[in-house]
Amino acid sequence: MQNGIQIQNRDGSTFIEETPGRGFLNFLYGTNPLGKLGVDVLVKRKFFSVLFGKYMDSSLSKGKIAPFIEKYKMDMDPYIIPNQGFAHFNDFFYRKIKPEFRPIGDGFVCPADGRIVAFDTLEEGQKFYVKGKQFDLETFLGDKQLADQYSGGAMLVVRLAPVDYHRYHFPTSGIVGPSKVINGYYYSVSPIALKNNWAIFWQNERSYAIQDSAEFGKVLICDVGATLTGSIIQTYEENTFVEKGAEKGHFAFGGSTLVVLLEPGKINFDRDIKMNSSNGKETYVKMGETIGSAQNL
Repeated sequence: MQNGIQIQNRDGSTFIEETPGRGFLNFLYGTNPLGKLGVDVLVKRKFFSVLFGKYMDSSLSKGKIAPFIEKYKMDMDPYIIPNQGFAHFNDFFYRKIKPEFRPIGDGFVCPADGRIVAFDTLEEGQKFYVKGKQFDLETFLGDKQLADQYSGGAMLVVRLAPVDYHRYHFPTSGIVGPSKVINGYYYSVSPIALKNNWAIFWQNERSYAIQDSAEFGKVLICDVGATLTGSIIQTYEENTFVEKGAEKGHFAFGGSTLVVLLEPGKINFDRDIKMNSSNGKETYVKMGETIGSAQNL
């Protein structure tokens, strides 16, 4: 039996992504009532992730770095390593990357390293996760007027695995406004959890900002928290013009997700990504890779 998730590369090849704690996640987010109780009582609660985050921010967690690198056979050459080494696990987790390893492409670029799905409309996106279940845009954004603005528009979902580069960037250039935080829970955002409950996207803690782009309109970028992701850190300056590829922020420890919304008629996602998404497959893409172009109306 396959112990991971099949991910599509852009060259047509595939690889199997190991899911840390796969059996435990199946227990928590499957049909077992004891698993559901564990999620409701402990796992989804903020204090659980915050306490774990404090440990990952302490020097006590340094010993976990080398085994993690070895277990996942990580190539550390692309990353900037402090002269004195990483101070704690989170310092390693949101490590910076050397710019030459993430060139910024033309058009609309991927905002983070991760496994992505992209849809021309939100209605198409619902088929990927839970067939027949509508994406609750108004609850997700906490704003009916804003939900109406993006209704019928395009959606990009970028899922970051624990081994990924965990800083995220702007997919286009433009003036970006302030971040708005929407309080919520801390469910896992692994495919195992999302398969059974797409509502996690509008139940988890999240924050969003809108970037006003001359080429792609008002692009809404939402950072979604997850189990053990005790904090979402914004590093950009609000109400300023930012260049495509500039850093927006980073996640502390835990797998996390970005959801990007575009108004109707603003983007054509690349054909390979749309095809994979329509076939229920995630595509692995690195930050800075071109994933779409402006739609000519």
